[in-house]
Amino acid sequence: MRAVVLLVVCLAGLAMARRDTDDYNTNNFVAMDIKQRQLVILKLLNHVMEPLMYKDLEDFGKNYKFEDNFDRYTKTDVVKDFLKMLKVGFLPRGEIFTLHIDRQLKEVVNMFHMLYYAKDFDTFVRTACWMRLYLNEGMFVYALTVAVRHREDCKGIILPPPYEIYPYYFVRGDVIQKAYLLKMKKGLLDLKLCDFYGIKKTDKDIYIIDENVYDKRVYLNHDDKLRYFTEDIDLNTYYYYFHVDYPFWMKDRFMDKTKTRRFELTVYMYQQILARYYLERLSNGLGRIKDLSWYKPIKKGYWPWLKLHNGIEFPVRFNNYVIARDYNLDVIRLCDEYEKIIREAIIKGYIEINGLRLELTKTDDMEVLGKLIYGNIEKVDVDKTYVDSYRYLLIVMKAAIGLNTFYSDKYFVVPTILDTYQTALRDPVFYMLQKRIIDLVCLYKLRLPSYTKEDLYFPGVKIDNVNVDKLVTYFDDYLMDMTNAVYLTEDELKKTRSDMKFFVRKRRLNHQPFKVTFDILSDKSVDCVVRIFLGPKKDHMGRLIDININRLNFVELDTFLYKLTTGKNTIVRNSYDMHNLVRDRIMTRDLWKKVESITDMRDFFIKDLRNYHTGFPTRLLLPKGFVGGMHMMLYVIVTPLKLVDNVDLNVLDVNRKDFVYDFRSTVLLDKMPLGFPFDRRIDVGNFFTPNMKFVDVTIFHKKQTCDMKTRWNRYVLKNYNLVDRTPIESDTYFVDTDLNMKVDRNRNLFDI
Repeated sequence: MRAVVLLVVCLAGLAMARRDTDDYNTNNFVAMDIKQRQLVILKLLNHVMEPLMYKDLEDFGKNYKFEDNFDRYTKTDVVKDFLKMLKVGFLPRGEIFTLHIDRQLKEVVNMFHMLYYAKDFDTFVRTACWMRLYLNEGMFVYALTVAVRHREDCKGIILPPPYEIYPYYFVRGDVIQKAYLLKMKKGLLDLKLCDFYGIKKTDKDIYIIDENVYDKRVYLNHDDKLRYFTEDIDLNTYYYYFHVDYPFWMKDRFMDKTKTRRFELTVYMYQQILARYYLERLSNGLGRIKDLSWYKPIKKGYWPWLKLHNGIEFPVRFNNYVIARDYNLDVIRLCDEYEKIIREAIIKGYIEINGLRLELTKTDDMEVLGKLIYGNIEKVDVDKTYVDSYRYLLIVMKAAIGLNTFYSDKYFVVPTILDTYQTALRDPVFYMLQKRIIDLVCLYKLRLPSYTKEDLYFPGVKIDNVNVDKLVTYFDDYLMDMTNAVYLTEDELKKTRSDMKFFVRKRRLNHQPFKVTFDILSDKSVDCVVRIFLGPKKDHMGRLIDININRLNFVELDTFLYKLTTGKNTIVRNSYDMHNLVRDRIMTRDLWKKVESITDMRDFFIKDLRNYHTGFPTRLLLPKGFVGGMHMMLYVIVTPLKLVDNVDLNVLDVNRKDFVYDFRSTVLLDKMPLGFPFDRRIDVGNFFTPNMKFVDVTIFHKKQTCDMKTRWNRYVLKNYNLVDRTPIESDTYFVDTDLNMKVDRNRNLFDI
């Protein structure tokens, strides 16, 4: 009898143990809080070029079978399509991924659908673990990034910056090469050569390698003066994250309800980047952005100096590059025809696509035009799970200028700078392309009437005074973590971390904090929208610019909602608190430690991570300006709030308990078009009203030498432009010391 009882107890114990194990295997991810989910995503994106280092996640991926889990996805057709593509073969690991190849676009969108349609977070993570093990690294990072930004159960998760996930897109090839040499030599340095090559080792075993932005070896023309701006890692991150939030291939049904006016916002973002680039050109004595013609050579070339993880370098486009060649005439013809169709549609006022007649005559039709240029019109009565591998106008144009990715190899491709969203802003021809496209938008806006006095006037409201602090810009230094660019040893893989840390030191534009103070007189209590713009006053030749030519050169500094009270209202806006700006992003290694140690992720999100994925870098709010001062104009306008229907104003409340998402643009709550009032042709006689004000401002550039603790003792950090004038003493250049000498750790080292 005792034996029977003992057997029953043992069986019951085994059953309970089995149930506990099953619960762990099936529900552990679902029960996770935001902090635990954050750590899982960080692990999946850590050293993506390496094998997955975390045993638990590796086991989840290896033991997961899609064939047995159809019911764990809301759309089984997506799983069937994925398995079909899997049999044919995805892009192999180690190869370069770009969205501009039809085959690769279909594959990565299918991967996104698998992640997006997972019924719960547990299925989502297991699917991601499987993809991390077996599919292409670039595709995995892209699909996971887009899925995290669009899944409801991922709200509040912070993604590592793209420049830390894959530094090859952001760090020059020679810098990464130095990091590899240091890794191969196990950190052994010749101290006499460290200053010359810009290498520093700290007491914390961090190797800092200098990226000299003024290195002229790859300069091809005067546009290379702007590399500090076009190659800025935060600016390129802003553009990449915008694409992640609004991918051209994504159907509207995937979009969050707060992401309204999608294509109008896309057009406006490109126009604003174009205007900001023009201000930087003026700061360097360069003229307007040249027009792009398919049948004339591109005078300005570009040498990226970027090398990818598989050894392939981004191709160089030399000066006077001829676009029209025998092998791409059909692509150029397609560009011409596509532009002609859009231009004729704008002139006629409508277009017919797939049996639909779409109007292009009203203000709200901006969304239709944006779809024609930057997206596609969804077909009628077509299975919505089907992914159209279409080309939109900008991609076709990139194909004509780049290596013509229309006709790529099945797997192997050498993308150009334009083919990657993390790097596209680097190339001067990108802005020429955008100017050509924005010209189509300007043509559409010419169909719309100019704003009347009634549209602009705010009865009973007057801007009495505007004061702006002194505007000063300067260059400072930034340490970027590029450890993920260097492969790990077997021992490091077991420890899941690198013993050697590599930072790259970049030179970047910044400005001193400033405030804009303005007094508004009102005869009533009313809700309003305040818009602040910054624009040029003169062109590069010192000539005043006509307002109708100049209106598209104004950059929106700030927009916000405000409740005016009767009488005088004094509003102070700090440069750091202006709308949708992001400060320096926290390093992922520090974020990891912070997440592990804190208890309230929401409080951390609000205080330190505001606008983390959506924000424009606050450092680049102002153009560089001149040492003696660059004359600009600040424009402030106050208009009544015309609230969009069915909008939740709580999105502006930063103290909400569920505040875990970003809101990209305040003015999307207002019915007026983005860019108002500069978006339409200005009728000068009816334009100026008491509720707006132009103010002259001057931007000064302050030349500074490096004042960081990690300063080298030579010109490499003190003043880059002294390279040509600094003599190199023979006893520091030619050395008879073995480079593999051991390092004296107490010599010339500083703690960062």
